[in-house]
Amino acid sequence: MQWETVIGLEVHTQLTTKSKIFSGASIAFGAEPNTQACAVDLALPGVLPVLNKGAVERAIKFGLAIGAKLNRVNIFARKNYFYPDLPKGYQISQFELPIVEGGSIDIQVGDEIKTVRLTRAHLEEDAGKSLHEDFHGMTGIDLNRAGTPLLEIVSEPDMRSAKEAVAYARALHNLVTWIGICDGNMQEGSFRVDANVSVRPVGQKEFGTRREIKNLNSFRFLEQAIDYEVRWQIEQIEDGHKIVQATVLFDPDTGETRMMRTKEEAHDYRYFPDPDLLPVRLDDELIAQMQAELPELPQAKQARYQADWGLSTYDANTLTASHALAEYYETVVARMPKLDAKLAANWVMGELSGTLNKEGLDIGASKIGAASLAALLGRIQDGTLSGKLAKQVFEAMWTEGGEADAIIEAKGLKQMSDSGEIEKIIDEVLAANQKSVEEFRAGKDKAFNALVGQVMKATKGKANPAQVNELLKKKLAG
Repeated sequence: MQWETVIGLEVHTQLTTKSKIFSGASIAFGAEPNTQACAVDLALPGVLPVLNKGAVERAIKFGLAIGAKLNRVNIFARKNYFYPDLPKGYQISQFELPIVEGGSIDIQVGDEIKTVRLTRAHLEEDAGKSLHEDFHGMTGIDLNRAGTPLLEIVSEPDMRSAKEAVAYARALHNLVTWIGICDGNMQEGSFRVDANVSVRPVGQKEFGTRREIKNLNSFRFLEQAIDYEVRWQIEQIEDGHKIVQATVLFDPDTGETRMMRTKEEAHDYRYFPDPDLLPVRLDDELIAQMQAELPELPQAKQARYQADWGLSTYDANTLTASHALAEYYETVVARMPKLDAKLAANWVMGELSGTLNKEGLDIGASKIGAASLAALLGRIQDGTLSGKLAKQVFEAMWTEGGEADAIIEAKGLKQMSDSGEIEKIIDEVLAANQKSVEEFRAGKDKAFNALVGQVMKATKGKANPAQVNELLKKKLAG
């Protein structure tokens, strides 16, 4: 039987406020356990929550960025469950009236552009953290995270493979960091993904029974977990077993998922409106202010790169993979002596990105600034450097530091463009390679490439390749 995978993601995005969503306690990462939990976070008797306006503003920005409906009146509810790291015995969240409804995000999988619909995005507080590793036979509780502001972003079950799910998660990660509402640090828990996965026979309209894989904190784990879960579910069904709705964890060491508990339904949480928090009312002025603060969004930037600079869809998408990368690229283009967006794109996506990946660095840690790279590309444009020599200069800039012009001068890497000098070397090469000359005149094109290679070798790669080709053709024709 042929099976179809159905995936929806719930992403917990930690907002970039300085304090918690209902208290003034700090959310800075890395503090000693329980040093950033105030009376409100600890749910001491008599305390009352006060909503952080910054969290609301960031949620509005997200809703505007995805073309969603903003609920002008939205309310907070109590989600009731007992867990040791939840001091109140309930979590303040949004249920019936979330701040954001609908919207969509476009993703690219291979050559295909696919639209993933969003169900909702709602504000809520994070719980604390249970610590099992450092305590023998006991569990430690750290309440520093309790009350940290989250925007939980829920997609429709529109994805059909692990690769699509990863593409969506990456696009969402790019967007929330792009508009500045989340720092995106997955290792610190700022962007955590829950994947709802089910399978059904191809052609069946009804969804299969889903299992939710909790707290995936890397794109690699997300892909591995979904792939394993899909294989497991298919094997279970084909062996005559039924899938039970459940919450599962992914073990990166074994590459397997394991059941944590049977899955609760919404009614199990006994949601009801929080009596301590008034409804949130969004006015036109606040929404207009948030709209004005949004930067140019990735899709708009991609369209501009294609329309104004003639870049391909692939190039435009790659260069907008992060806001920092797009900013770097645009600075390179702006600083080049002559506008050549494609040359800049080739170097940013090629030599620069390859070197960053090799060293495990992101664009913000590049050892070559955008203005310095633009100056190097300017030397290709004016004929001072060939592409091959430019790569040597780039490597020296990266490993030794310094600017392109100083390195060209110090290492004698200037391209040879004197036609008289190049002609002299060509004459010597032709005299020493009569066999290749005869083969070329007999119609063997490969012989020409061999002669070009000999000239470039004789000039130690410094001759202008275009000039070499032109002069060599003239000599051979004569």
